[in-house]
Amino acid sequence: MSARTTSRSIGLSARRRGRLRLSAILALALAVIVGIALTAKVRREHSLPLADESIIRHQAQEKRLDPALVAAVIYAETKFDPRESSAGAQGLMQILPSTAEYLAKITHGTTFTVSDLANPEVNIAYGSYYLSYLLQHYGGSQLPAIAAYNAGLTNVDQWSAKARAQGRQLALSDIPFPQTRAYVSKVLGAESTYTHYYAKQLGLE
Repeated sequence: MSARTTSRSIGLSARRRGRLRLSAILALALAVIVGIALTAKVRREHSLPLADESIIRHQAQEKRLDPALVAAVIYAETKFDPRESSAGAQGLMQILPSTAEYLAKITHGTTFTVSDLANPEVNIAYGSYYLSYLLQHYGGSQLPAIAAYNAGLTNVDQWSAKARAQGRQLALSDIPFPQTRAYVSKVLGAESTYTHYYAKQLGLE
């Protein structure tokens, strides 16, 4: 075998090895990307579930709400796994029977019964109405509205008045209840995630 032939053979072998190495690297990179995507999808669907999308979209549109906010409140309340709370709140959006009866009265829901709160359509309708009412009460500001959904109007009105007396709006740090601070943070974070990952399902695109 001549030196030229040997050199050529070695060159071809090196190029082949290079191509194989590049293919292996690309395959590994693709596997990593796919793995990350699948892991993110599984994590998202496990930690931020979504159900009853059509009801959420309909109620959000009817009440002029961000559907991602409605989904986020449901997530913070029950993670889409409805159950009765120790305080007696019921359904996906954890509506107290007393609150539901008041909402039924002002919306002329004459056929309402407390057992209706187990129905996702009724529960989300009442929860969305109440959320819309709170947003209107606070001039469209989400933070106090979300806080009031958890801690009640009386408490949040007091906190807001104290903040206004200092010439500013209510901030997360103004909320004295640790549970409510955590709740507001949870809802706002979930709203952002639902907007990003579930835009199509929630009719945001």
